[in-house]
Amino acid sequence: MGSREERHRLNHDLVPLAALISRELRNEKMEKPTVRYGCAAQSKKGEDYFLMKTDCQRVQGNPSSSFSVFAIFDGHNGTAAAVFSKDHLLNHVLSAIPHGLGRDEWLHALPRALVAGFVKTDKEFQRKGQTSGTTATFVILDGWTVTVACVGDSRCILDTQGGAVSELTVDHRLEENAEERERVTASGGEVGRLSIFAGTEVGPLRCWPGGLCLSRSIGDMDVGEFIVPIPYVKQVKLSTAGGRLIIASDGIWDALSSDMAAKSCRGLPAELAARQVVKEALRTRGLKDDTTCIVVDIIPPDSTIRPATPPKKYNKLQSLFFRRKSQKSTAKLSKKLSAIGIVEELFEEGSAMLAERLGNEDSNGPSMSGFFICAVCQVDLAASEGISVHAGSIFSTSSKPWQGPFLCADCRDKKDAMEGKRPSGVKVA
Repeated sequence: MGSREERHRLNHDLVPLAALISRELRNEKMEKPTVRYGCAAQSKKGEDYFLMKTDCQRVQGNPSSSFSVFAIFDGHNGTAAAVFSKDHLLNHVLSAIPHGLGRDEWLHALPRALVAGFVKTDKEFQRKGQTSGTTATFVILDGWTVTVACVGDSRCILDTQGGAVSELTVDHRLEENAEERERVTASGGEVGRLSIFAGTEVGPLRCWPGGLCLSRSIGDMDVGEFIVPIPYVKQVKLSTAGGRLIIASDGIWDALSSDMAAKSCRGLPAELAARQVVKEALRTRGLKDDTTCIVVDIIPPDSTIRPATPPKKYNKLQSLFFRRKSQKSTAKLSKKLSAIGIVEELFEEGSAMLAERLGNEDSNGPSMSGFFICAVCQVDLAASEGISVHAGSIFSTSSKPWQGPFLCADCRDKKDAMEGKRPSGVKVA
């Protein structure tokens, strides 16, 4: 019968490479931006890891299908989860995207693939029996489209340098996120502060057992599976004026606001900008935690020079809205800068419910080999083995239990544990 990978190639890679390349070239209606990037870090515990990879390809052998990946993993209780995620998360995400898709279809499939990849990475790491955990802020840049997935409290911001600074992530700190506190307690966890002598409570809100300050992470098998690896995902399309991404661990954000970080490095090239953000964070707060920053500049193809200074005036409401053009009041800016505030939001979802995040697949029948495929771990399933992600779900009345996507029994158990439908099966010696 052959391996699953072999069956995938037989069933899905039927489009000739030349045809795929031709399709990609037709889809490229505008020239891609130039991408410049830099990274800087100062270590306190040695638990921050990062990934910068600019040679990925949607269609192997076709440079026009290239995309870039940038990520930060802020580990805790050791480095194992951060290292494992750095090494495996990208492959798990890409394995969840069907073969032979054009660029637009590939981008449309990406948010769901990110959910599957995060959950699979968490599952595989927990099998190792190690109790460390990690945040993950994972950025895929394909042309003018930016897709960001995150768990934890590392952050990615977008600075259009026209004055609008937008956060592309959500912090999953229990102290600051009431919705996540409610979800954790409803799933079987307890939320409270550390209690010391005479019942005095100190410090931030934590989840018990375990005492983790975050409601989402990869790993942390000793805390309970209601601390979920299901990421918040946001996908935006920039105008052809480009912008700057600042991706950083909480060592930066505990010291600087998003606006402060963006303003501190405007006018500097990416490498120097990353160093300046770290320098400013250390100047403000000192080295109290691992401090890592990646800066990615998305530059129009006809311009390699970034504006040296921000505009003196801008409409502050711009930072609150996507799909809004720069106001006419910025008349002193050049025509290029006046377009920088245009950002189109393509996708945003932060639900922690796997059924909601994997959606429906009306056409998800057996493959040509007669097998179903688990939407998370990508293993082949006989028709009698697959369990619909919607079976027993109350979140979508239109869902039918025989509709895909499907889960293997192990992933179904993982889904139930994350939703508090059964006690966590994780045992820690």
